[in-house]
Amino acid sequence: MYRFLLSPRWLAAAALAVAAALVMVMLGNWQLRRYEERSATNDRIDAADSIAAVPLASVLSRPTAPGTAGAYPGKELAWTKVTVSGQYDPSREIQARGRTVNGDVGFEIVTPLVLADGTAVLIDRGWVPAPPGGALAAPVVPPAPTGPVTVVGQIHLSESRPVAVERRDGRLDTRRISLPRLAPEMPYPVYGAYVLLTEQTPASDAAFVRIPIDHEDAWQNGGYAVQWWLFALMALAAYVYYARKEAHGTGEPARERSPAHPDPDHPAAADRRPAPTGDRVEDTDRRRGGGDRVEEADRRRGGGDRVEDADRKRAAARERIEPGDRVDEADRRAAAREAARQRADPGDRLEEADRKRAAAAATQGDRVSDADRAREAASQARSAQD
Repeated sequence: MYRFLLSPRWLAAAALAVAAALVMVMLGNWQLRRYEERSATNDRIDAADSIAAVPLASVLSRPTAPGTAGAYPGKELAWTKVTVSGQYDPSREIQARGRTVNGDVGFEIVTPLVLADGTAVLIDRGWVPAPPGGALAAPVVPPAPTGPVTVVGQIHLSESRPVAVERRDGRLDTRRISLPRLAPEMPYPVYGAYVLLTEQTPASDAAFVRIPIDHEDAWQNGGYAVQWWLFALMALAAYVYYARKEAHGTGEPARERSPAHPDPDHPAAADRRPAPTGDRVEDTDRRRGGGDRVEEADRRRGGGDRVEDADRKRAAARERIEPGDRVDEADRRAAAREAARQRADPGDRLEEADRKRAAAAATQGDRVSDADRAREAASQARSAQD
């Protein structure tokens, strides 16, 4: 029944369905990994207030060359809670313009914190609003503490799509906090990520607004993963459905064959063929399905016995041309015309009445004469007998 699956067309369809299913499964697995990554990121964000901070140097690679950024830490370290101690360098402070917090546009102030080993890490101290002069005017920034400070915060990865760095109002001015772009402006090695400040000793100025951390939409990736896996199942199910439809489809010549041996060339099917009779015409009819070919043609035309149909047609034709019917019909038409003429002309009606009376009188005279002749003949017959 399913031998057709070995045909080139069905083999190609099977290969296409399997390939599509594999691609969809891989896409689903990729979305699953994204779901796991984002879920872990959200877990680190939520746990920041309840876990202890770890030393910065224990999670980030130490930079070595001055004016260059350290190694990229990877997404798995984003928002890790860390602590670091050093001294701020306000001479190379950075203002990131066009930053929005709670719907207001302002600046994020980033100050390098120089560590005891000579390396530095950029600390995002917080957000300040734009001045009344506009987003490009110099913001009012509280000064950085002098002397040693200890910072607790969360690792923020370097931002993508870096833009040019300019010096404005005594600070480095930029739109994106990109470590590879900012490190060349520094005279010391800079870590490959910056720290978003949450706590500081001594305490940070109250003018700074803490930068909120948004959670990532992990469930979206989880939904995409399930969606791709369902598509893979649908691709395989579609192949199975059409294969079964091909094998058990309705209205196909294959269904008229024997279920056990659908192939007419099968040896078992050959055993059931009728034996030859010697008449080539009859043998051909049997191979084509049997029966009288003339009778089968009559049935296809919709009709019964051809001779009987011809007799009925001839009888109907004779009835249509019967002379008696035509004479009666002509008499009726003539009578109708005569009646119409009499109604139209009173004189004609009187003349017609006279003709009828004269004809009746003549008929009566003929009957009297006939009676006389009959009596005379009877009298002569009696005289002859006497």
